[in-house]
Amino acid sequence: MSIKRRSDILQAVRASGSCSITELAARLAVSTETIRRNIQPLIEDGALLRFHGGIMVPEQAEEPPFQRRMQVNKEAKWTIATLVRERIEDGDSLFLDNGTTSAYVADALASRSRLTIVTHSAQIAYRLASRNGNRVFMAGGELGGEDAAAFGASAMAFISQFKVRYALLSVGAITRAGELADFHLFEAEFSRAAMAQAEESWVVADRSKFGREASVTVCPLAAVDAVVSDGPPPDAFAAQCREAGVRLILPSPDHI
Repeated sequence: MSIKRRSDILQAVRASGSCSITELAARLAVSTETIRRNIQPLIEDGALLRFHGGIMVPEQAEEPPFQRRMQVNKEAKWTIATLVRERIEDGDSLFLDNGTTSAYVADALASRSRLTIVTHSAQIAYRLASRNGNRVFMAGGELGGEDAAAFGASAMAFISQFKVRYALLSVGAITRAGELADFHLFEAEFSRAAMAQAEESWVVADRSKFGREASVTVCPLAAVDAVVSDGPPPDAFAAQCREAGVRLILPSPDHI
């Protein structure tokens, strides 16, 4: 790999905080196979960090992976969290999953009171428990080491006991075909279980998720009620939302 290619890769990843393999290949006008070959030595050298959605430049590498991912696209995630907070009312009930965008939403909801929150994430429970009269219910089961989230049959059974107003889902990808997808089967299964128990299902995803591919389909776009993002999506996706009757909740009032 040339010095220029190495520099181009690092510059592209730093510019956005993180990139999927597909996104990076498109930016550098090379194949995904070439990108995979090129990033491997950078990962081995510690110049790049691989996570289940793509690659990123390590920041404060001594921190747990969840905390590192909290720094990726953080302004966009906070914008999304603010949009959600403006629409959640005191006393509402909601499901929050284990994504970092959901953690930002939890932080933003600190100003709300008497919420009922159902989650399988220790990160989310910690942020909202014992605050402003909230009631927090946390699913049990085996905790994942990376993000302290519970999965498995017991967690799924726990979710099925609740009916909530909103399911807020931070999916790993919104594919070009308009499907919502994730990188692990258990995350997709848990999202579907939460959607079944909610009056409305909202996807909370920054613009880096649009056009990204992931291996496990969560659901078709038409299965959710709204997509909350930090800015306008690609025109093709906006058209898919109109066709499916899915609301786009965006910072600009013209797009809400």
